[in-house]
Amino acid sequence: MDQEVLEFLLRHLKAIQENDTAGYHQTTAPELTLYEWWITPHRIEGLPFHEFMMSSNASRGTVFGADANQRAESRFDLTNLSIQRYGDAAIASYTLLVSTALSDGVQVVSHNESRVMVKLDGTWKVVHVHKSPAWPAPHIQST
Repeated sequence: MDQEVLEFLLRHLKAIQENDTAGYHQTTAPELTLYEWWITPHRIEGLPFHEFMMSSNASRGTVFGADANQRAESRFDLTNLSIQRYGDAAIASYTLLVSTALSDGVQVVSHNESRVMVKLDGTWKVVHVHKSPAWPAPHIQST
């Protein structure tokens, strides 16, 4: 496992989890592209989309997975993590588990992610993210 890339990835994800827009900017390229299946079936470009989400969550004191009126603690875990590094480019793929402590108990949500990172001027930046559901595809017939 590439420790340098892993530490960078965890710092990047922690910035998102904590609604830290400054940390997000430090770890994300301005020309970021994303596919987030639960938001839209189209590619999202740039940082403003997440800046708005994170600033909004921070002002309410909420985190991903919590009700808009509820303050909650959360944590994330990466399962089946694979990091492939090719010089100054790396791809991390994993299943992201987000656990959130809600008033009625802990809720865990998951999805699969791939994050493409490139070292630009000596600094790692996330340049592309692709998320997909963590359940069987609809074209797979049940038996």
